[in-house]
Amino acid sequence: MLSTLRWSAGRFLSALLTLIGVSVIIFVAVRLMPGGFEDVILGPLASDAERAALVAAYGLDQPLLVQYFAWIGQVVQGDLGTSLVTQTSVAVELARRIPVTAMLTLMAIVATFAIGVPLGVWTGVRSTARTGGALGRVLSSLGISIPEFVLGSVVIYVFSRFALGLQVGGFARIGESFGAAFSALLLPAAVLTIFCVAATARTTRDAVMNVLVEPHVGAAVARGEKPWYIIRHHVLRNAGIPILTLLGTITAYLLGGAVIIETLFNIPGLGSFMVTGLDRRDFAVVQAAVLFAATVFVVVSLVLDLLTTAIDPRVAATGRQSS
Repeated sequence: MLSTLRWSAGRFLSALLTLIGVSVIIFVAVRLMPGGFEDVILGPLASDAERAALVAAYGLDQPLLVQYFAWIGQVVQGDLGTSLVTQTSVAVELARRIPVTAMLTLMAIVATFAIGVPLGVWTGVRSTARTGGALGRVLSSLGISIPEFVLGSVVIYVFSRFALGLQVGGFARIGESFGAAFSALLLPAAVLTIFCVAATARTTRDAVMNVLVEPHVGAAVARGEKPWYIIRHHVLRNAGIPILTLLGTITAYLLGGAVIIETLFNIPGLGSFMVTGLDRRDFAVVQAAVLFAATVFVVVSLVLDLLTTAIDPRVAATGRQSS
């Protein structure tokens, strides 16, 4: 019990330090980008005096440490700042766009585990069969190797060129029409799901194959238990930890992939909001969007670590996942 509490406290501290590190990195990174905010807003013909006045008006002439601690102080109080370009609250803009990205990510995650886990179990059980092992390797390798922007471009062309029942573009906000929003997100979610399904199937297949050679599975076979009972009660439970760990990686991939997919499909989500902020050098927008995405990833990883410990207490005792 004491080792579990100590391990959990260490994970909470690690999550906090990770978020602090992300905040520092993104704060410095956006200011090292070529072309400042004043260059984007005023253009190349502005005088030095006009540039200096604009920089001073937004406090961008202050030392970086002063700017950083002022920003972090606002974030701790729940204030994500004001967009330098639109002069609107960043928190309000995020609140409008987060549900779109959340729905896109949730659709991809549900499809990933609904397809990837059964496919991985099937190919793992049939790994020695001619149709199981080879087919599983081919499908997973193909899905992992196709870049999402290539697949997304192909999907946009095909569904724009031919009437296949799904429309590209024409997004409606979730609060206005849930059905229209769901329909508009089907194709983007499908593109995001391809890689995730392939990675989940590969991980599940390897985990199932590792568990199948364990002695307790052989003992269950010797007792005459039915194959699917063995898979359900002996294999999946022990193979669950690698699959849970993969969920954290998939969450990070989906948050990163949403940037490309939302831009390709012209979806008003968090990813496109971040890209627009980068183009305009809108520091407040980029900092808030990246920090939010990092927070989601860190929280999901922390929850998965705690679930992993609940499934296998040896993780907390040894400080690593058991094989």
